[in-house]
Amino acid sequence: MTVGLLAVTPESWYDMAQKQLPQLLIDHANCEKKAASTALGLMFAYADDAALGVGLARLAREELRHYEQVVRLMADLGVAYTRLSPSRYAGELRRALINHEPARRLDLMIVGALIEARSCERFAGLVGRVPVAVSTFYENLHAAEMRHQHLYLNLAQQHAEAQGLDVVARFKVLAEVEAELVTRPDAAFRFHSGCPS
Repeated sequence: MTVGLLAVTPESWYDMAQKQLPQLLIDHANCEKKAASTALGLMFAYADDAALGVGLARLAREELRHYEQVVRLMADLGVAYTRLSPSRYAGELRRALINHEPARRLDLMIVGALIEARSCERFAGLVGRVPVAVSTFYENLHAAEMRHQHLYLNLAQQHAEAQGLDVVARFKVLAEVEAELVTRPDAAFRFHSGCPS
């Protein structure tokens, strides 16, 4: 099984990213912090799973390193780190989760894979559209995001097999929610926002 996104990022999002570079970088930095926090939260929630803990510890370290790199890049470009409201993307994905175990854990891993896959797609799509320093940075992040999405997907598959859950069916449901979120009009531009309205 692979992380197949059901919709591509609309061109209008990339057009807005070029016009809103400070917001893109600030929200990207926020996303890296949230990704590390999510990984740590899952390590505590499922502390009995050593393989999950080791994999997510490595992921959290990488996400925090990426946060540091984004902040340095912002400083180099003269972008002040200001407060931004979060996008609706992650929150609405989480609202689609099943609320009981063992199905919730499966959904959390699938959502992690989808978020990493979307990040990977957008990093690749931004190369050549944003300033060279940002393009180079995003090109270098691509490999890490690929590793992260595959880690989450592997954890989902392992959990589904152990618990007799249908990972393909749940992936389809959650991927449909994710696709709708990135193609729906969005009032606020963020790294994971939908079409600019």
